[in-house]
Amino acid sequence: MSILSIVLTTLVALEFFYIMYLETIATTSTTTSRVFNLPQDELKKKSFKVLMKNQGIYNGLIGLGLLYSVYLSTASLELVRVFLVYIIIVAIYGSITSDKKIIVTQGGLAIIALVSTVF
Repeated sequence: MSILSIVLTTLVALEFFYIMYLETIATTSTTTSRVFNLPQDELKKKSFKVLMKNQGIYNGLIGLGLLYSVYLSTASLELVRVFLVYIIIVAIYGSITSDKKIIVTQGGLAIIALVSTVF
Protein backbone atom coordinates (compact mmCIF):
# COMPACT_ATOMS: atom_id res chain seq x y z
CA MET A 1 0.00 0.00 0.00
CA SER A 2 1.32 3.46 -0.88
CA ILE A 3 2.34 6.10 1.66
CA LEU A 4 -0.54 8.27 0.39
CA SER A 5 -3.06 5.48 1.05
CA ILE A 6 -1.63 4.90 4.53
CA VAL A 7 -1.86 8.61 5.38
CA LEU A 8 -5.40 8.98 4.00
CA THR A 9 -6.64 5.83 5.73
CA THR A 10 -5.11 6.99 9.01
CA LEU A 11 -6.93 10.32 8.60
CA VAL A 12 -10.21 8.44 8.04
CA ALA A 13 -9.54 6.49 11.26
CA LEU A 14 -8.88 9.73 13.14
CA GLU A 15 -12.11 11.17 11.74
CA PHE A 16 -14.01 8.20 13.15
CA PHE A 17 -12.30 8.57 16.52
CA TYR A 18 -13.45 12.20 16.51
CA ILE A 19 -17.01 11.12 15.71
CA MET A 20 -16.75 8.61 18.56
CA TYR A 21 -15.59 11.39 20.89
CA LEU A 22 -18.55 13.58 19.93
CA GLU A 23 -21.03 10.74 20.37
CA THR A 24 -19.67 9.15 23.56
CA ILE A 25 -17.88 11.86 25.55
CA ALA A 26 -19.13 15.24 24.28
CA THR A 27 -22.64 13.97 23.68
CA THR A 28 -24.45 17.10 24.82
CA SER A 29 -21.93 19.71 23.70
CA THR A 30 -22.65 22.62 21.38
CA THR A 31 -20.11 21.16 18.95
CA THR A 32 -22.01 17.86 18.81
CA SER A 33 -25.25 19.79 18.35
CA ARG A 34 -23.74 21.75 15.46
CA VAL A 35 -21.98 18.81 13.78
CA PHE A 36 -25.06 16.57 13.83
CA ASN A 37 -27.51 19.45 13.34
CA LEU A 38 -29.50 18.45 16.42
CA PRO A 39 -30.90 20.69 19.16
CA GLN A 40 -29.03 20.45 22.45
CA ASP A 41 -32.21 19.72 24.38
CA GLU A 42 -32.67 16.63 22.19
CA LEU A 43 -29.09 15.53 22.90
CA LYS A 44 -29.74 15.78 26.65
CA LYS A 45 -32.57 13.22 26.63
CA LYS A 46 -31.43 10.04 28.34
CA SER A 47 -32.66 7.68 25.63
CA PHE A 48 -30.99 9.76 22.94
CA LYS A 49 -27.70 9.88 24.86
CA VAL A 50 -27.72 6.08 25.13
CA LEU A 51 -28.26 5.74 21.38
CA MET A 52 -25.48 8.24 20.63
CA LYS A 53 -23.03 6.50 22.95
CA ASN A 54 -23.75 3.11 21.37
CA GLN A 55 -23.30 4.55 17.90
CA GLY A 56 -20.07 6.17 19.04
CA ILE A 57 -18.62 2.82 20.04
CA TYR A 58 -19.30 1.47 16.54
CA ASN A 59 -17.54 4.47 15.01
CA GLY A 60 -14.57 4.02 17.33
CA LEU A 61 -14.31 0.37 16.36
CA ILE A 62 -14.30 1.33 12.68
CA GLY A 63 -11.36 3.65 13.42
CA LEU A 64 -9.61 0.90 15.34
CA GLY A 65 -10.23 -1.57 12.51
CA LEU A 66 -8.72 0.83 10.01
CA LEU A 67 -5.60 1.33 12.12
CA TYR A 68 -5.27 -2.42 12.62
CA SER A 69 -5.67 -2.95 8.88
CA VAL A 70 -2.98 -0.42 7.98
CA TYR A 71 -0.37 -1.08 10.64
CA LEU A 72 -0.76 -4.67 11.87
CA SER A 73 -2.57 -6.84 9.35
CA THR A 74 -0.81 -9.07 6.85
CA ALA A 75 -3.76 -8.49 4.47
CA SER A 76 -3.57 -4.73 4.84
CA LEU A 77 -4.86 -3.61 1.46
CA GLU A 78 -7.84 -5.96 1.41
CA LEU A 79 -8.96 -5.07 4.93
CA VAL A 80 -8.54 -1.34 4.35
CA ARG A 81 -10.68 -1.59 1.24
CA VAL A 82 -13.39 -3.53 3.09
CA PHE A 83 -13.57 -0.90 5.84
CA LEU A 84 -13.53 2.00 3.38
CA VAL A 85 -16.28 0.45 1.24
CA TYR A 86 -18.32 -0.12 4.41
CA ILE A 87 -17.88 3.54 5.40
CA ILE A 88 -18.87 4.72 1.92
CA ILE A 89 -22.00 2.52 1.89
CA VAL A 90 -23.02 3.84 5.31
CA ALA A 91 -22.39 7.42 4.11
CA ILE A 92 -24.56 6.81 1.04
CA TYR A 93 -27.31 5.42 3.25
CA GLY A 94 -27.01 8.39 5.60
CA SER A 95 -27.18 10.83 2.71
CA ILE A 96 -30.36 9.17 1.46
CA THR A 97 -32.09 8.82 4.81
CA SER A 98 -30.79 11.76 6.83
CA ASP A 99 -28.75 14.56 5.27
CA LYS A 100 -27.36 14.71 1.73
CA LYS A 101 -24.08 16.25 2.89
CA ILE A 102 -23.15 13.07 4.81
CA ILE A 103 -21.77 11.56 1.60
CA VAL A 104 -19.17 14.34 1.61
CA THR A 105 -18.64 14.92 5.34
CA GLN A 106 -18.45 11.27 6.39
CA GLY A 107 -17.72 9.55 3.10
CA GLY A 108 -15.60 12.05 1.18
CA LEU A 109 -12.23 11.27 2.73
CA ALA A 110 -13.02 7.53 2.64
CA ILE A 111 -13.77 7.77 -1.09
CA ILE A 112 -10.46 9.54 -1.72
CA ALA A 113 -8.61 6.98 0.43
CA LEU A 114 -10.26 4.08 -1.44
CA VAL A 115 -9.36 5.57 -4.82
CA SER A 116 -5.76 6.00 -3.61
CA THR A 117 -5.52 2.24 -2.96
CA VAL A 118 -6.09 1.56 -6.65
CA PHE A 119 -3.07 3.53 -7.85
